[in-house]
Amino acid sequence: MKHFLFLSFILATAFAECKSQPVVSPRMTAAGKDVKISYGQPSKKARVIFGGLVPYDSVWRTGANEATEITFAKDATFGGKAIKKGTYSLFTIPTASDWTFILNPVLKQWGAYGYDKVKDKDVLQVKVPSAKSDKTVEKLTLSFDKSNSLVLEWDQLRVEVPVTK
Repeated sequence: MKHFLFLSFILATAFAECKSQPVVSPRMTAAGKDVKISYGQPSKKARVIFGGLVPYDSVWRTGANEATEITFAKDATFGGKAIKKGTYSLFTIPTASDWTFILNPVLKQWGAYGYDKVKDKDVLQVKVPSAKSDKTVEKLTLSFDKSNSLVLEWDQLRVEVPVTK
């Protein structure tokens, strides 16, 4: 009987712990030629995304949960600027007409909450135009197109950053 009660207590505790954990967005990965990106994938859920959930003119982790990470297998150019091979946290600053993409070598950051403490370590910033899309994309999607450009799509927005080696 003691074993049964002990096992019941363990199961109840484990169940309560699972129920109390916050729901996190799934971690997604996309790969292009000699480049890979890993990000948390939030959903629109009928929310105003840009200028709402993701404020304009503020640093954003470019996804959900842990900051997005981009890995270059070889030295490359990102938005026309040279970048050394390695893994970087990727942040963005969206505006209504363009986006600034930021690469920072400090990894495993939770969101962009500590960005101000590490922004002096930024290795690259590049500004690219954004475009309104005819389609609505429910989940944040980062991918690489045929020309190896990084493509960000969410809600009715599309942003591209050329990646070359």
